[in-house]
Amino acid sequence: MQRRHFLKMAGSALALSAAPSYAWQIVADKPKRVALIGAGWYGKTDLLRLIQVAPVEVVSLCDVDSAMLEEAADIVAARQASKRRPRLYRDYRELLAERDVDIVLVDTPDHWHALPMIDAVRAGADVWVQKPISVDVVEGQAMLAAARKYDRVVQVGMQRRSTPHLINARDRIIREGRLGNIGLVEIYCYYEMRARQNPPDTDPPANLDYEMWTGPAPMRPYNALVHPRGWRAFMEYGNGIVGDMCVHMLDMVRWMLDLGAPDRVTSTGGIYVEKNSKANISDTQVATFDFGSLPVVWTHRTWGTPPDPQYPWGATFYGDRGTLRASVMRWDFEPKGRNAGPAMSEEVTYEFDQYPEDRTEKDLETHVAPAIRRQMQNFLECIETRQRPVADIEEGYISATACILANLSMELGRSLTWDHAAGRVVGDDEANERLRRPYRAPWQHPEPDTV
Repeated sequence: MQRRHFLKMAGSALALSAAPSYAWQIVADKPKRVALIGAGWYGKTDLLRLIQVAPVEVVSLCDVDSAMLEEAADIVAARQASKRRPRLYRDYRELLAERDVDIVLVDTPDHWHALPMIDAVRAGADVWVQKPISVDVVEGQAMLAAARKYDRVVQVGMQRRSTPHLINARDRIIREGRLGNIGLVEIYCYYEMRARQNPPDTDPPANLDYEMWTGPAPMRPYNALVHPRGWRAFMEYGNGIVGDMCVHMLDMVRWMLDLGAPDRVTSTGGIYVEKNSKANISDTQVATFDFGSLPVVWTHRTWGTPPDPQYPWGATFYGDRGTLRASVMRWDFEPKGRNAGPAMSEEVTYEFDQYPEDRTEKDLETHVAPAIRRQMQNFLECIETRQRPVADIEEGYISATACILANLSMELGRSLTWDHAAGRVVGDDEANERLRRPYRAPWQHPEPDTV
């Protein structure tokens, strides 16, 4: 499959409703066998939401941190209906070689998304993969090509598409035309989330296989900032705050407004204030995603205060008849003009009565749990119907690529015109060379025409 043709072969993702549906339960004749690759914070968060909504059997867990793996196994055994303890693996390839799982969840750090996802669909599994799907553009192209080649359902953990109050904001405000003509969307994050510590490099802890954890990424000296949960401080393993937080909001805007890929991406930024940490991601960045008649402008700043304390991370849609602000916690519509209708708002949905374990689960973002459950329900239904899920791998590719291009624009100091059909930057050989990151030996970078 030539890269310039792979998107045409991929086809368009279906815009399925994120509302709960239980059609899959009617046709499922036995519990789905599930494996989790990456048993850390969000791996457990995703897996336990799946257990809440489906009679699955978690048969295998994989992680390069033996302590984290044992803890996850204990939790799963206590939470799943069978009370069985899953098999444990350090190397995901050994897990997949068993060929006894129907569903694989890939919840590793970003630099480890592509290879397990591709190998899982080759092994015949349907896959849930966390966002952003990849750390470089060609990885994403190979992942999309593999999903289509092996005819697997691949759902991405971009759960804004399944967030109940955001579905209502889309349906009641945007689709009913209450904003009028939308001329600008601002997306932003002002969380003080960038690492500020500067600990010394040390030997990795005995429970961590740091060689395998690093995998295809460049080998850095081990540092306590990296593991657990601190790896996003380093560009070697991800795409900074743009790859972590912007991808969620950009994808939400694309879903709400039925947007495809941006035609042009421009970004500036750097480390302007927080210069003392080992972290090498930007502390300040602005990116403009040009969708033709609509600019979507991202801003993040990990220092100072947010312009609106109620919306430290979110999106603002500006129309000639009103303004919509939306976040993971709430949305607010402010009409403009006498005939624009009433102001409206809605807060996040919690489901503690239905799922009381949400109250006590360690490190759970309780406001996100309902959205993950609905995203999992959509995933399961599509596994049975073989339709494209609400956050299909193609949508994940489009949103992740736009964010990767933003970082590339910042590094190169120029705007990038994107040819989505060809999967290349127009007239920029240097940029196109950087669509593929070098892989550390012996790992081989996946290619869309050889998956």
